[in-house]
Amino acid sequence: MELIFSPSTISSFNLAAEEYLFSTQKECFFVYVNEPSVIIGYNQAVVNEVDMDFCIENDIRVIRRLSGGGAVYHDLGNLNYCFISNKTDAPLSADFLQPVVHVLQKMDIPAEIGKRKDLWLPGGHKISGTASHVSKGRELHHGTLLYESNLEHLHRALNPEKRDLVAKATASVLSPVKNIGSFLQEKGEKNVLSFDDFVSRFIDESMKYFNVSELTSFSASDLEAIETLRQTKYSQREWNYKM
Repeated sequence: MELIFSPSTISSFNLAAEEYLFSTQKECFFVYVNEPSVIIGYNQAVVNEVDMDFCIENDIRVIRRLSGGGAVYHDLGNLNYCFISNKTDAPLSADFLQPVVHVLQKMDIPAEIGKRKDLWLPGGHKISGTASHVSKGRELHHGTLLYESNLEHLHRALNPEKRDLVAKATASVLSPVKNIGSFLQEKGEKNVLSFDDFVSRFIDESMKYFNVSELTSFSASDLEAIETLRQTKYSQREWNYKM
């Protein structure tokens, strides 16, 4: 298992990187942070999920991903994780979340797996939504971790006036959310980590879990391939607004 921390916060780059890694034979755990953006599922309609006026006013990008599921909000207070591997014969389950739960619990964050392969905190607040993509003997599972995201922007970006303009599109399932940092403060933690320190600790604990001594970096050829995919697909309106 290789651990890769993205050198970029450009949403289109990181989604292109996921697809590129999926197309290789690598087994990896890819971690990244995105600039403010709405990431919509493969089968979703932008007009059903996104308040475009708010996103334009606040420079929030809209990018379509490979996997299904609902729309999510990313920003510089949200950590994203992605497991990519060869497909096994085992049925799809929430087992891919076990490493994330282990790492969070090592950080005294009592995350639990929910019914929809998501992560919740005590009190009934979601901190991580997930989605999966399986194709050609490969599988990808990715998710979010809200730590100090702008929850006002999250709610407004994902709250259009009408959710049924395109009836055939997959609809998001709304859930109450909370930032991990806020939860820790309410719990009485005296030294709540900054987001950057949270990311560093998360990566350190992940390396211990997978018994990895160092992070893997993208090679020059990797970066070239990812950038080509970013420009020809994930930066294109035809892909992002195709429904």
